[in-house]
Amino acid sequence: MNCEKCGDAIPTNEERDFHGRKLCEDCYMDALSPARTCDPWAAHSAKNLRDAGTGAGPEVSPRQQSILDVLRETGGCTLPELAERLQIKPTDLEREIAALRHGEKVRGQLRNGVRYLLLW
Repeated sequence: MNCEKCGDAIPTNEERDFHGRKLCEDCYMDALSPARTCDPWAAHSAKNLRDAGTGAGPEVSPRQQSILDVLRETGGCTLPELAERLQIKPTDLEREIAALRHGEKVRGQLRNGVRYLLLW
């Protein structure tokens, strides 16, 4: 059986039912807890850590650093372009973008009706 969201093969008896759809464990977890890029409390907490002057502000992971590098190099790109360029599943990329957004490292911008990701 294949996941109805991502298409990956699901081992026998490992499928999860979510609103009538058969999902793999990763897609099921994403459905239960979607990434939230607009989370004022998370952004506030990250800003307070950074402004505390302790140097304990949010650090970026190597994957997040590669996202920032691509955005710096390109001047901004769409989520699908970024996912393809970095060979990251879109759902994983959305979680990374949410963390970077909370830390005020990236932001979104509409260009001709298309959402682009840019450096903050």
